[in-house]
Amino acid sequence: MSNSNWFPSRREVLRRAAGGCGAIALHAMLAEDLLAERSKPSADPLEPKQPNITAKAKRVIFLYMTGGVSHVDSFDHKPELIKNHGKQITVDNWQGKLGEFTRYLKQPNWEFRPGGESGAMVSDLFPHMREVVDDLCIIRSMESDHTNHYESTLGMHCGSWTFARPSLGAWVSYGLGSENQNLPSFMVVAPHAPYAGAQTWGSDFLPGAHQGTWIVPGDDPIPNIRPRVPTSRLQELELQLLAKANQRHLEQRTADRALEARIRSFETAFGMQREAPEAMDLTGETEATLNMYGLEPGQTSGFGWQCLVGRRLAERGVRFIELIDVGSSNNWDAHGDMATHGPLAKNIDQPIAALITDLKQRGMLEDTLVVWTTEFGRTPYHEKADHAGREHHHQVFSSWLAGGGVKGGLVHGTSDEHGIAVAENRVHVHDFHATILHLLGLDHERLTFRHAGRDYRLTDVHGEVVSNVIA
Repeated sequence: MSNSNWFPSRREVLRRAAGGCGAIALHAMLAEDLLAERSKPSADPLEPKQPNITAKAKRVIFLYMTGGVSHVDSFDHKPELIKNHGKQITVDNWQGKLGEFTRYLKQPNWEFRPGGESGAMVSDLFPHMREVVDDLCIIRSMESDHTNHYESTLGMHCGSWTFARPSLGAWVSYGLGSENQNLPSFMVVAPHAPYAGAQTWGSDFLPGAHQGTWIVPGDDPIPNIRPRVPTSRLQELELQLLAKANQRHLEQRTADRALEARIRSFETAFGMQREAPEAMDLTGETEATLNMYGLEPGQTSGFGWQCLVGRRLAERGVRFIELIDVGSSNNWDAHGDMATHGPLAKNIDQPIAALITDLKQRGMLEDTLVVWTTEFGRTPYHEKADHAGREHHHQVFSSWLAGGGVKGGLVHGTSDEHGIAVAENRVHVHDFHATILHLLGLDHERLTFRHAGRDYRLTDVHGEVVSNVIA
């Protein structure tokens, strides 16, 4: 389109002169311009961004089970473990310690049965999930780097087992931005914080606007959300005045990411006053929907409430939604007795199956990636032959994906005959993260942020996309 008043920018002049200029100097000047552009105070850190590869999913619902769900009692069927129950074996790892240890094999507490047309084996611990197993892609060859809760929770969320780093949700928010400017791009619905606390949804060195917003189920899930001024018009005027003052302040401090995040938080909070209460108000849901999730009318807590709110947040464009079943106490850490898995499973089984079914019925499952995981599994053996519990086990465990471009009804990877170590198609946590990002259209090697003199990424210098699970 011609325009007689058009004047080329510095960048355009440089591009046109590229043929005769020194390439290195030109590249440096263009990079400087690009950095300056991204540092402008007016830039919105939550502005929607295009994925850098073809995306299959638009959003994630991340289901996190705190404490270490036993893989051999849930999704990893081991007939040999049942057959050899009580027999002695020698293992080379016990609670993170290397050596030779004599232990006794321990069979699962629940029967396994095939589900769906795929016939994938799921235990009686999760009968409702077994009914939707044809929508699940079960990974039985997960591996983590640590045997402690804190470090393993950090690793599963941040890709680092030793230092706090931006969480998966924060990276997704940073890479794709928000589809709804009136709600945070990353929201966490949890009754209590897990091990590692708020670091599991923190943004660390990424702009603060990408950190997760914690919602606590109950009658008042977002405290202090109601406006304190008598009219919305008065509040708008106050916010306009505040925005002008903040803008002047920011123009003198262009590198202050915390200030940028704080300013953006005022804007998001204003929108949340209208949209967040509505998103968490289930009175408009049908009786059939409430029943499907196992909810009573007026109920405002429980994992069924969390899952239904998760679906409603997904409908409203929240990019990354994490649902945590319990906190760092009274969780899946069944050292004393595996029977404690029973009530915890009952709490989540029907709601998760309902979430998969509900998303599918609404045509949302195909572009919503549902992730189910825990920090590690539990030992298929114990030091005492008659012990009722299981210990931490990071060498192999199970997770699953659904929707969002993955193959439903697939079982990927295997553990050995007793569920002690990966036997085939190992999926490290870094690979798991790389695959999730890939399904969202984000190349894990290109999604980087420069901090303290180096480019960081979620997967550090590791990670391979597990292409076999992608449809």
